[in-house]
Amino acid sequence: MQTSFLRQQQDKLIIEKAPVFEPLDPPCRLLCGPGPCNPHPRVLRALSMQEIGHLDSAFLHIMEEIKILLRYTWQTKNEFTIPVSGTGSAAMEACVCNLLEPGDKFLVGCNGYFGPRLVEMGQRYGASVVSMHKPWGQVFSVEELEENIRKHRPKVLALIHAETSTGACQPLKEAADICHHYDCLLVADTVTSISGVPLHIDQWNIDAAYAGSQKCLSCPPGIAPLTFGPRALEKLRKRRSKVKNWYLDMNLIASYLTSNGNSNRSYHHTAPINMCYGIREALALVAEEGLEQRWSRHERNAMHFWKGLKELGLTCLVPQQYRLPSLTTIQVPPGIRATAVTSHLLEKFGIEIGNGLGELQGKVWRVGLMGYNSREEIVQTLLVALRTALLEQGYSSIRPSFM
Repeated sequence: MQTSFLRQQQDKLIIEKAPVFEPLDPPCRLLCGPGPCNPHPRVLRALSMQEIGHLDSAFLHIMEEIKILLRYTWQTKNEFTIPVSGTGSAAMEACVCNLLEPGDKFLVGCNGYFGPRLVEMGQRYGASVVSMHKPWGQVFSVEELEENIRKHRPKVLALIHAETSTGACQPLKEAADICHHYDCLLVADTVTSISGVPLHIDQWNIDAAYAGSQKCLSCPPGIAPLTFGPRALEKLRKRRSKVKNWYLDMNLIASYLTSNGNSNRSYHHTAPINMCYGIREALALVAEEGLEQRWSRHERNAMHFWKGLKELGLTCLVPQQYRLPSLTTIQVPPGIRATAVTSHLLEKFGIEIGNGLGELQGKVWRVGLMGYNSREEIVQTLLVALRTALLEQGYSSIRPSFM
């Protein structure tokens, strides 16, 4: 009788007919937006490899390789240089929650979309947050940084090295020198710059940095590089209170990722095994190409693209001195609907570029030439497709010499 009753209750919870779907088959896209970009074929193969346990000695060896390769890619000897299980925003929050305590003064450079995200994170963790503001597409001068640091005396300054919403590249060396003079930590967002733009963590004295996997590293999103230098680790060790985020507490992560020997490692969470395979292969590709050659490739293809944009009669938002080779923001000409062009590229050519965010919504397109997608043939394809989409909108400013 009881069994019959339980079966009746169970039957009520079961959908009458199970849904049926065809095997997954996403469309083929050329991803030339602000990210993700197309993964390198070797990375895709690595993602599909046989899974092993996250405490398997073979996996721990792979993790050590990732850490070594990350140090090379970031040009740092920081011992605590790791992949965070999560996207770039997780690594961003890891910096905030580990390096700030309630009441700490936190100075944030806001010259695009991602500075305000740091502001909100800082507020949620109880920091005393101060924002510096510049128009989107501009960068902070040395004088502005020193004035604000001297005035507010923050414990931590956060700057976006490569602002994905604007395509602007913030100089960091002078900022770090000022920070050290005033006993302030410098945290750098390098999500869109790692391996695509010259970046020297140690030489520039950057205290902490985070990045993403889906931009110039040509790996899908889901795992995020993070590095803490000696001053950042000292602040973490001297905290007066526990880190408010258990999952992103780097003290706990360190017990898993930095202990010597499998038997001494403590369990924290199950690492994303196959994503670790992917970023390991992506970083190996960086090392095989060589950083200087990789930076030069991004610069060369960006210059080619900028020249082609000029012949199309299009203008870049950011002055070339501060323009990212990995991410270009193009000003939408008068009379052209930004979304109509991006829709045309996607529907007719299978090419994705990005529309503007925030203050730049409807005013710019964001085009990424990152990692595996920073190639001459892709630049050519993009320019021809963009010309076609513009002509479809009645655009008439293309130079006769185009292509």
